[in-house]
Amino acid sequence: MLIWPKINWQDAGVRRVLTLMLPAIFGAAVNQINIMVDTLFASFLPNGSISWLYYSDRLMEFPLGIFGVAFATVVLPNLSRLHAAKAKEEFSETLDWGVRCVLLVGVPAMLGLYLLAGPLLATLFQSGRFLANDVIMSSKSLMAYALAVVGIMLSKMLSSAFYACKDIKTPVRISVVILITNVVLISLFIGPLAHAGVALATSLSSIINAIILGVLLVKKNLYKPQAGWRLFFVRLLVANATLVVAIKVIVPEVEQWVNWSARVRIYWLLPIIVLSVVIYGGVLFISGLRPRDFMCSIK
Repeated sequence: MLIWPKINWQDAGVRRVLTLMLPAIFGAAVNQINIMVDTLFASFLPNGSISWLYYSDRLMEFPLGIFGVAFATVVLPNLSRLHAAKAKEEFSETLDWGVRCVLLVGVPAMLGLYLLAGPLLATLFQSGRFLANDVIMSSKSLMAYALAVVGIMLSKMLSSAFYACKDIKTPVRISVVILITNVVLISLFIGPLAHAGVALATSLSSIINAIILGVLLVKKNLYKPQAGWRLFFVRLLVANATLVVAIKVIVPEVEQWVNWSARVRIYWLLPIIVLSVVIYGGVLFISGLRPRDFMCSIK
C-alpha cells in the first residue's frame, strides 16, 4: 500500500528549486571552501601546521554554528515574506535588526576567542600528544581566525537578503572573487606569518565579503541603515572595551595555563567566561540597551 516517491524532473517547481539551490549551495559553502584552501597551503608548512589550523577552526566555528546560522535561519523566511509582499521598508528594518544582532553577539565572541585563545586551547585540547607548544602555535592561528567571526556572520546575514529576493547569482559571483582574494592573501602572508598568515588571509577575505555584500545591498536600495546606529555603536564600543580590560586584568598568561592540570584550567576558565558574559551584558544594560529593543522586527 506504500507509494514510492517519484521526482518529476520536468515539473516547473522542481526545476526552479534546482536552479536556485545549486548556486546557493556554492555561495553558502564559500567559507568551508576557504578552509579547504587553507589546509592545502598548510600542507607545505612545517609538521603540525594542519593540526594547528584544524583545532583553531573548530573553536572559530563554535560561535558561527550557534549564533551565525541561527540568525540567518530566523531572518531568511521573514525577508522572503516581506520581499514577496513588496514591503521594502519592513524588509530593510528586518535586515537592520539582523545586522545589529550579529554585531551584538559577534564582536564579543571575536574578542573572546582572540583574548582567550591560549586558555581555551589548553583547557580543551592539551593532553596526550597535544603539548604546550601546540597550544602556543594553535593560539596564533585562532587569534587570526577570530577576526573572521564577525565577517562570516555578517556575510551569512547579508547573503540572506539576496536569497530572499531570489538573487542567487550576486552572492555566488562575490564568492568566486573572495576565493581568489583568499588565495592571493595567503600567498602574501604565508611567508612571514606561516600558518597564522593562512588564517589571517581567510579572516580578511570574510570581512571583504561582508563589505561587498553590504555595499551592494545599499546600492540596490534593499538596505537602508535605520536610525540609532550612532548610539548603538557607542554602547557596543563601551561594552566591548570594558570586556577587553576585564579579561586582560583577570586572565593569567598562557604560560601558566599550559603548566596547570586540566582540573585547574577548568576551574579558571568557566568563571572567566561567566564573568565576561555578566560584565558585557551588565555594561549594555547600564548603557540603556534592553532585550525589548531587539524584539520588534521579527513577527
